[in-house]
Amino acid sequence: MTKMFLRLVALLLALGLVAAACGNDDDSSAPTDEQPSQAEPTAEPEPTSEPEPVSEPEPTSEPESAVEPEPEPDEPLRVAFFGFAAANGFAQATWAGIQEGAAEIGAEVEFFDPVFDANTQISQIQDAITAGDWDAFIVQANDGNAVVPVIEEALEAGIPVVGEFTPIGTDYSTIEPQVDGLIFVGAAPVDNGVILAEMAIEACAGVDPCNVVYLEGFRALPLDVARTDAFHSTIEAAAGVELVASVEGGYLPDTGLSAAQDVFVAHSVVHVMVGSAQAILGAEQAAGDAGVSVKLIGNGSPRQAVDAVREGRWHAVFLDAERDAGRTAFDLAVEAVTGGNPPSSFDTTTLVPNVKGTADVIGDFEGQWDT
Repeated sequence: MTKMFLRLVALLLALGLVAAACGNDDDSSAPTDEQPSQAEPTAEPEPTSEPEPVSEPEPTSEPESAVEPEPEPDEPLRVAFFGFAAANGFAQATWAGIQEGAAEIGAEVEFFDPVFDANTQISQIQDAITAGDWDAFIVQANDGNAVVPVIEEALEAGIPVVGEFTPIGTDYSTIEPQVDGLIFVGAAPVDNGVILAEMAIEACAGVDPCNVVYLEGFRALPLDVARTDAFHSTIEAAAGVELVASVEGGYLPDTGLSAAQDVFVAHSVVHVMVGSAQAILGAEQAAGDAGVSVKLIGNGSPRQAVDAVREGRWHAVFLDAERDAGRTAFDLAVEAVTGGNPPSSFDTTTLVPNVKGTADVIGDFEGQWDT
């Protein structure tokens, strides 16, 4: 039985080996060199790349606009001032007002100095017209009549002209322009002479007869002639007032001193003396030297004269605000140049509270110029 069991086991083993051999031959899934194994999957083909999009042409740039040139800066206005004389304190006050206005707007200004000579002043104006460098003129004429032709020439050349203080023409009783197109800033000299005489008459109150002396400016100047005539006629019409002397006193303390000395030699009694503020400063010294008590009245109000009235040394002054007058003249010149509509005239007596500058009127008023 044992031998039979062993033979059976051997037979089963043999059959198993045969079956195994046959299975290997029929297995078609076994990997070969030509077919990939399952462990190495076949790579999928790469997708066909999409065609690159056709780039659209860039838009044509607009042509660059022409570069506009930068505007040139405006040229400053240029204003010429033809004053009485550079050494004259009154003209310097006018000039200070002009400079003040010029500084505010960046204008260029220049003082042409004729040294009180009318012919020199006319030549200076003529040269300035020919040069063509000036936008406007301010003219403080030494001779308002002689300067008329050259003023007309300036206006015809398109240069605005402002007459300051001295009327341009033969009529010294008005501030209305006597030349077409002219602007005038000032006061009428005839009125000035009348008011000076009225102040002298008022100073004579309580004295009869009252001796008055007038120190004229320059006898060669038409303005002074007109003012002197007005003073004389007003004094002569006043009762109890006598004009005992009328001499040239000029516009300097030295000339006033000399004229007053001569008067005090010729007239031992003088109650009132009137003249330019500069001349009256000299007359004050002459009166002190001569021991004469006299009421002094100055035409114009420099600081020294205003102080003299405030301190009681002088009776009065004809008040003016000449620096403000110069500024007004400049402003009107600029208005004319820039197409404005300036007034044809401006009365400078409106710049002060009252032209009759006695101590009670002056108050804290400050003079605007120096002698």
